[in-house]
Amino acid sequence: MKYLIIILCFFSLSVFAQEQKEAPKSAAPKVEVKKEVNAKLARKFVREGNVLYQQKKYADAEVAYKKAIENNPAYETAKYNLGNALSQQNRNKEAIAQYQLLAKETKDKLLKSQAMHNIGNDYFKEKDYQNSVNAYKNSLRANPKDDETRYNLALAQMLLEDQKNKDKDKDKKDDKQKDKDKQDQDKKDNDDKKDDKNKDDQNKDKKDPKDDKKDQQKKPQPGKLSPQQMQQLLDAMANEEQKTQKKMNAKKEKGKKVKQEKDW
Repeated sequence: MKYLIIILCFFSLSVFAQEQKEAPKSAAPKVEVKKEVNAKLARKFVREGNVLYQQKKYADAEVAYKKAIENNPAYETAKYNLGNALSQQNRNKEAIAQYQLLAKETKDKLLKSQAMHNIGNDYFKEKDYQNSVNAYKNSLRANPKDDETRYNLALAQMLLEDQKNKDKDKDKKDDKQKDKDKQDQDKKDNDDKKDDKNKDDQNKDKKDPKDDKKDQQKKPQPGKLSPQQMQQLLDAMANEEQKTQKKMNAKKEKGKKVKQEKDW
């Protein structure tokens, strides 16, 4: 982490040339006094924040820097130091956002380089090596002579390459595991189908005796007639016998001689 920028600014009072027509006494002085008070308060809060930061009271330092910014929204030192206080609390995403805002607004190349360097550090802590590499590169573009940033860039690039290789290996292992799981599932499905077929064959071979009894109840056995069938058969035989008896009687009648009376 870059050292805190601790700037003690000594502002001289602005001297304005008097115009031919003086501005109303009640207008200009009030505006100028208000700006001067804000600047003094901002510097005061930054000094307080720096003391708290050195004491590792980062949350209290954060509050002081925010107050400095409230009093002077353009105070870049306060914005940079606020990012440092957030980073020291491991609130990396908030710190990155603060540094990015400063890097976008500032025209100071050195300050921009330091902000981008710290962005790289916070991404590094998150193990987001790709964004860390990008931030260090941007830092070197603003300040190519920064050896610390160059060292951090080399380390982040090495870890990024290692991370990519591990991701590739993990993807290969995942693909192999998926193929193995699919093969196991296919084998299980085939085994289940074989088991079902074997069970069906066994069920066909082993007929339930209860089913035989049901068949016997539904289908009368040969040689056994129900009482109704016996009665129908007896009635039919009786009818046939009556028909036969009638035929026999008819033949006897035809062959019988008619006795004639003698004519005496």
